[in-house]
Amino acid sequence: MLKEGLSHTSTMEVTNDKTAAVVGSGDMPVLATPMMIALMENAAMLAVAPHLNEGDSTVGGHISTSHLAPTALGKTITAKATLIKIEGRKLHFEVEAYEGEKLLGKGTHLRFVVNKEKFLGK
Repeated sequence: MLKEGLSHTSTMEVTNDKTAAVVGSGDMPVLATPMMIALMENAAMLAVAPHLNEGDSTVGGHISTSHLAPTALGKTITAKATLIKIEGRKLHFEVEAYEGEKLLGKGTHLRFVVNKEKFLGK
């Protein structure tokens, strides 16, 4: 059963394959913004996954976030997503990412509940 307040925290180590230089979003060996966003989306997906009907999943529809500080190789980052509003199949999340106590990014994320079989058949 989906309910507001569900949350999850996902963790990731910054490895070379997650840097801006390798991903192509920049030219320095620091955490790439797209990788921070992916971790935020992962946290949102996992916050609600155990509460969905069998055969359902969620897909990302929109994310609006900041990326406020660099994170070096070898550091660990966390992203937390909290379900703040449910509108039918539309799920609204607050997302934030940290390196320790340092805020890396904060924003909102929209996901949609979909039936996997129908979605993949499109």
